[in-house]
Amino acid sequence: MTTSAAAGPRTDAFGVDWENWHSAQEARLSAPHGFLAITALHWLTDTPQRFSDAPGAWSAGPDGVLVSLDDGEELVIDGETVRGEHRFGIIPERGGIEAIWGDAVIEVAKRGGYDIVRPRHPGNSLRTEFRGTPAYAPDPKWVVEGRYVPFEQPRPTTVGASVEGLEHVYEAPGRVEFELDGHALGLTAFPGKTPGSLTVLFTDTTSGVTTYAANRVLQLPPPDPGGAVTLDFNRAVNLPCAYTDLATCPLPPAENRLPVAIEAGEKIPHERNR
Repeated sequence: MTTSAAAGPRTDAFGVDWENWHSAQEARLSAPHGFLAITALHWLTDTPQRFSDAPGAWSAGPDGVLVSLDDGEELVIDGETVRGEHRFGIIPERGGIEAIWGDAVIEVAKRGGYDIVRPRHPGNSLRTEFRGTPAYAPDPKWVVEGRYVPFEQPRPTTVGASVEGLEHVYEAPGRVEFELDGHALGLTAFPGKTPGSLTVLFTDTTSGVTTYAANRVLQLPPPDPGGAVTLDFNRAVNLPCAYTDLATCPLPPAENRLPVAIEAGEKIPHERNR
């Protein structure tokens, strides 16, 4: 696997910092059990089903997910080997449990109110043939200072998904306002990966042209006490659905469709240009 840089190696501090960040981003994506290792997206029902890329018969009901393993089949969950019947219990929305099966990981999760199983096999061709993600050359002009405006109360916000008919609901804590090329713009923000941080999903006029059509995502640090926050669009990245149809990624809320060209961050993956 190789990392697809925006240009040749950078020597300036800004470019080197970006390249280090992007290399780490690519490493997470292409890890042995990262998203590129997913071989299928199985939707569970109350009828037990067997799958070619996972052991056991799987079902889901009011009490959560159940797998029934045949003789000779086993999974390792939280360091414990399980055989026979195993109940995963009720998995919370956007939650998940990883069960080890040989060199594979069987992800058991809930997305959009549905229980799913997504096996992750290191030998999946999408992972082994990964060439890296093309991106715009990093440029300080795309580092924008903004202002975070919290809502009086978090707003439940329903958005679509990369899977038709699926919806995601997030509690939006506020909005980030900023200016770009003379345009006053704003983005509804969702909670980030760490306390106080924010996540924004967006599209812009490059979407479907040079960048992935459905969405990109930008992680923001916690705003300072006065609400100041930095948006570095050089670090706008693709969600997993940009690479594989086996993802359930959220789409941006309508107000996050920006009427400007954000010529920064990751471009359409090679996998979508085949």
